[in-house]
Amino acid sequence: MNDPGSMLQTERLKADDAGIARAAGILRHGGLVAFPTETVYGLGADATDPQAVARIYAAKERPSFNPLIAHLDSFESAKAQGVFDETARRLAEAFWPGPLTLVVPVAPGCTISDLARAGLDSVGLRVPAHPLAHALLQKTGRPVAAPSANRSGRVSPTDAGHVLGDLDGRIDAVLDGGVSQVGVESTIVACLGGSPRLLRPGGVPREAIEALIGMKLEGGPEGGKSPLAPGMLASHYAPRARVRLNATEIGQDEAALLFGSAALPGIETARTSLNLSNNGDLVEAAAHLFSFLRQLDASGAATIAVSPIPETGLGEAINDRLRRAAAER
Repeated sequence: MNDPGSMLQTERLKADDAGIARAAGILRHGGLVAFPTETVYGLGADATDPQAVARIYAAKERPSFNPLIAHLDSFESAKAQGVFDETARRLAEAFWPGPLTLVVPVAPGCTISDLARAGLDSVGLRVPAHPLAHALLQKTGRPVAAPSANRSGRVSPTDAGHVLGDLDGRIDAVLDGGVSQVGVESTIVACLGGSPRLLRPGGVPREAIEALIGMKLEGGPEGGKSPLAPGMLASHYAPRARVRLNATEIGQDEAALLFGSAALPGIETARTSLNLSNNGDLVEAAAHLFSFLRQLDASGAATIAVSPIPETGLGEAINDRLRRAAAER
């Protein structure tokens, strides 16, 4: 698929079998499709494909890599991606399909990309109730990452016209399901061991959740540098190694995270090196960012030296994440 930052011919697909099949085909081939949920339209991409997920950030002009909610067609599909304790299981069985997102530990066989999870070992999962969303997810056969289908900071869209007003020429298609039921965003509850925590209030009331599980929900931790899930602040994955930014040369035995074709002095003495994108493609670089940080950290190097990355386009989000990784802790 094309880079969504360039002008595409955005298709407006009907809510019929042909439109659903076309939308699912676009998603399976790495494209972006906006589709209705029971609240607002979401901007969907194959959550297992980091380059497709990177295109979401590019299209939305999102300033940082926050974790994205992965949408699935059923609880059974969700169980392949996350580990559900007894509380999470009861919540899923009671409120799915519906406006509830559960943040759970990743399952051993989780296929949702590091970029969609923002490098975390937890994942936000939801089974939406909208029949068109369900049909699309079922036809796609993969988890679909889907924040709201608008440019970052703008009003969330409730019909296909709103989507096109913001993203026409930046995404591959919008599946037109008419006006979506306008409501608050999904409630987000974390089940990560210990008491469940309310990370964001939303479409499922706190009282209904507490009545089901027989206990009070704790609040999410206050403060922190970046979100664990939409609506919550906490630390992202940070490597054990020190991160040195804007490196113009590589020190002996450092791990090197490179960008572009220019060779840095000292690279021959690096413990190991990976290049986010040899040809300077920021979408490709974003897709590789979290997995490459993990790989370099696993080398045992005390420092990861990062070559300069431009602040344009997705470079702003990449540098935002790298600055967080380099912060004192």
